[in-house]
Amino acid sequence: MPEGHSVHRVARLFDELFSGSTVLASSPQGRFSDGAALLSGAQVERAEAKGKQLFMPFSAGQVLRVHLGIYGRWDVSTLHGASARAGSPSAESLGAPRSSRRRLGEGEGVVDPDEPFPPAPRGQVRLRLETQDVVADLRGPTACEVLTPEEADVVKKRLGPDPLIDRGVRGQREFVSRVAGTSRAIGAVLMDQSVVSGIGNVYRAEILFRHGLDPHRPASALDEETAVALWKDWAVLLKAGVKTGVMMTRDDLTPAEYRRALSRTSDRYFVYKREGQPCRACGESVALEMMATRKLYFCPACQTS
Repeated sequence: MPEGHSVHRVARLFDELFSGSTVLASSPQGRFSDGAALLSGAQVERAEAKGKQLFMPFSAGQVLRVHLGIYGRWDVSTLHGASARAGSPSAESLGAPRSSRRRLGEGEGVVDPDEPFPPAPRGQVRLRLETQDVVADLRGPTACEVLTPEEADVVKKRLGPDPLIDRGVRGQREFVSRVAGTSRAIGAVLMDQSVVSGIGNVYRAEILFRHGLDPHRPASALDEETAVALWKDWAVLLKAGVKTGVMMTRDDLTPAEYRRALSRTSDRYFVYKREGQPCRACGESVALEMMATRKLYFCPACQTS
């Protein structure tokens, strides 16, 4: 599932490509025809993200909300993209990774199809947004709907704070308060988008390891200092992920190791997907169990706080 940094990158790209432009919207798959009709011919005002959700307000008063979920992705083709050959389109895939596309970062890839622009829809395209020189195709989202601005605000208010939106002390205080207000395991709480926005399975496992926290510890048992440290660490990792497009959570790499890790996913993490392998810090085997229906990776020896 794309995590918060991926959706923020989609929002920044769409803000650059679509803001101020009038779009043609369609649903080649047919499942979103009514919603597409409401957007087609309207101007995109901006694109923004909160956590794992994308919001695009339109000039006619509608707001497009998209949650990619586990399998969703956007495929973006541009007539004059940075990686395009002269006169041919470039395409960028953002969201869940696909093996048929060359990866540039977590959940992203670039291809350069040899086909006329605009490209014909491929597969089950829920929504297509099109201008004279940009086409964005949405496939497999968990949610794709048209809301009023008031309805969009309700959705946003249900989400926990996002360090890139709720900056400064306000977001930090909100996070600390929500963590203190529940006795559920901190490993489950960090995945709860009503507590904190954007953290998925990778960041959850890695943040807990970086702070030596037992994922089973009740969230309400954390002192304020620890909760603040978690928030600040998430802010650092999120900003880095948005900048590079890569979930890099290790801070023990030499410059040469860091460059190698950019192209080798297995070198980027302390515990994620390393079950049965020696912990990078202590040598104990990394454990794997299920928590709140998702796989949880942790080191039983290092994470005891």
